[in-house]
Amino acid sequence: MRLFLKYATSRVCVGRACKVALLVGTVLAVINHYDAILSGTLGATTILKMLVTYAVPYSVSTFSSAMQGIHMELHDQETELKR
Repeated sequence: MRLFLKYATSRVCVGRACKVALLVGTVLAVINHYDAILSGTLGATTILKMLVTYAVPYSVSTFSSAMQGIHMELHDQETELKR
């Protein structure tokens, strides 16, 4: 868990996840709520749903980046032990 948090909170991982969330979250929000956006009937509930939509790509990106970092670190350690 400590290793996961090390990578999940790194500047590179957070930056990448924010970019992914902004792009993918916007696409998902428009797809899911285009009718309310176009009609101008955005209520508090819809806005909250749209904001939560950004959490999904952020979480997926963070998880995959952190797991890749862990994999690379463990692989490097394994390689060092074999030498």
